[in-house]
Amino acid sequence: MFSDKTLLITGGTGSFGNAVMKRFLDTDVREIRIFSRDEKKQDDMRNIYKNDKLKFYIGDVRDLASIKNAMHNVDYIFHAAALKQVPSCEFFPLEAVRTNILGTENVLTAAIEYNVKKVICLSTDKAAYPINAMGISKAMMEKVFVAKSKTVSPEKTLICGTRYGNVMASRGSVIPLFVEQIKNGLPITITNPEMTRFLMSLEEAVELVVFAFQNAETGDIMVQKAPSCLIGDLAQALKEIFKAKNVIKVIGTRHGEKLYETLLTKEEFFVSEDLGDFYKIPADKRDLNYEKYFALGNRKLSIEKEYNSHNTELLNIEQIKEKLLNLEFIQRELENAMVSH
Repeated sequence: MFSDKTLLITGGTGSFGNAVMKRFLDTDVREIRIFSRDEKKQDDMRNIYKNDKLKFYIGDVRDLASIKNAMHNVDYIFHAAALKQVPSCEFFPLEAVRTNILGTENVLTAAIEYNVKKVICLSTDKAAYPINAMGISKAMMEKVFVAKSKTVSPEKTLICGTRYGNVMASRGSVIPLFVEQIKNGLPITITNPEMTRFLMSLEEAVELVVFAFQNAETGDIMVQKAPSCLIGDLAQALKEIFKAKNVIKVIGTRHGEKLYETLLTKEEFFVSEDLGDFYKIPADKRDLNYEKYFALGNRKLSIEKEYNSHNTELLNIEQIKEKLLNLEFIQRELENAMVSH
């Protein structure tokens, strides 16, 4: 499917962009374009990989002209560019609007104009029942791409999306923070030990995108099933892996933080298709003449459950350790710890 094709990754210097790039670099893909506004990270990637298939484009999804500049002859787009940090979006909500919502509109407008075959937009669990600016902007991003998917024939440009929870050890996430605290002998600070989070590796997140590429219809949002864990157990598992003596300190829930992650709302669960390891949320196909839908409701919706990190498979400490030990980040940190001792 990707043979001799050109891929464009927006936000290509981020954790996810890097992982997607690595996944395809050794295939027979023709070219991978990294689009981002961080010239330093682009230069780092250029020097690390030294690969002629990689092409770098400085630009910003907020600027339609700069995206069009990278769009010629592109077959597929992974749209990963986003403002992702909950606190920064909370303080600067308009910045989240400009990047996450209007930036997505720009990418899709350019993709349709340049006859790109498929676009996958990356969303987050925070878009389901959003309570913070980051989640609200991502929920609107989903609405934008679903609406946009209806304006173009899928044979010309197919637009779909994926939604996943926290990616383990990604930049700015909790595992690197805990490891840093362990290394420096500081207390491990957790907001609430009863909080649950889905556990998904970067590789699994990439496989979700590939699965969506192969199976999604236009307007679909694809979700991967994943186990979860208690944050208190995650901290304990890391303590045991690093044989650490650090105390665990509960600091209270942060502004805009949820007790658990939701990947499918009740309303979405009701219409979703179970594909084994994945769920597919099809686009709402109704048009603006929706009076005809008000005559009859559906009683089942009021008893339907959602899919969240409280009701998925909950891992115990040993299972969490097993999953953590598969992460490159943890293996590297353990090696460094051995060397320093």
